[in-house]
Amino acid sequence: MIEVVELSKRYGDKTAVDGLTFQVRPGVVTGFLGPNGAGKSTTMRMILGLDAPTGGRATVNGRRYAEHVDPIRQIGALLEAKAVHTGRSARNHLLALAATHGIGARRVDEVIDMVGLREVAAQRAGGFSLGMGQRLGIAAALLGDPAVVMLDEPVNGLDPDGIRWIRDLLKGLAAEGRTVFVSSHLMSEMAQTAEHLILVGRGRLLADVSLTEFTRQAAQATVRVRSPQAVALRDLLVGAGVTVTSGEPGLLEVTGLSLEQIGDRAADAHLTLHELSSTETSLEEAFMSMTRDTVEYSGTAPVVAR
Repeated sequence: MIEVVELSKRYGDKTAVDGLTFQVRPGVVTGFLGPNGAGKSTTMRMILGLDAPTGGRATVNGRRYAEHVDPIRQIGALLEAKAVHTGRSARNHLLALAATHGIGARRVDEVIDMVGLREVAAQRAGGFSLGMGQRLGIAAALLGDPAVVMLDEPVNGLDPDGIRWIRDLLKGLAAEGRTVFVSSHLMSEMAQTAEHLILVGRGRLLADVSLTEFTRQAAQATVRVRSPQAVALRDLLVGAGVTVTSGEPGLLEVTGLSLEQIGDRAADAHLTLHELSSTETSLEEAFMSMTRDTVEYSGTAPVVAR
């Protein structure tokens, strides 16, 4: 388990992480989300002891990372895929790591097969593509068969098959009872992989909830109504706290009323409905809604001359 308590990090007058407190529990994939500059990578570095916190603490399985006598068996991490000796082969890179921790060559071959690098294991890591480098970094993270796995943007550079592979890998590790903590900017991927979410913005905790609860909290239910009597129905529905918009003739999009309430009002007025359905909020929409005020860098789309 990872536990973060009142964790803070300041660089001069800039606060990168501001009093974060959360736990990452075993048995589920926990997604770590936030806009650029939210403090995700800094938090992960402090968990590994690579950066010293200004305040608070971060522990892995009850101890600070540096206090473990076998840290590679406690937590395996991927923070930077290109952090390898570029002149070594992939296998020799892993063998060097294994040798410093008393891990045998058999385990090296196991993780090479696990990440799909068997055919290129003898090639220099410096010539690897970004996706191959990601696989090598994940192999290094898994080398010690750790109880906790922490990956920063693990799908960067992976093709669709590779993304599906990492998704299945993370779910499999969690199913084995391991603690799995993973950051990503790909909301669609997190929606298919994570069960729990920790969301940060400007270094502060915004949410620590299940994926289902997060999207429910951020959602403003919209009901689509299609009717040949849409004008009359619109007049019937409009009121305090209710918004009705129309993108095309005969179609209404309603917020502020439930699907059942709209159906009942239409039935009482003897109005015909051809469609009555609710729309679900995606993780991306929920994320954008929750972090709108914490985005550090934003731009506008260019105006195209017509």
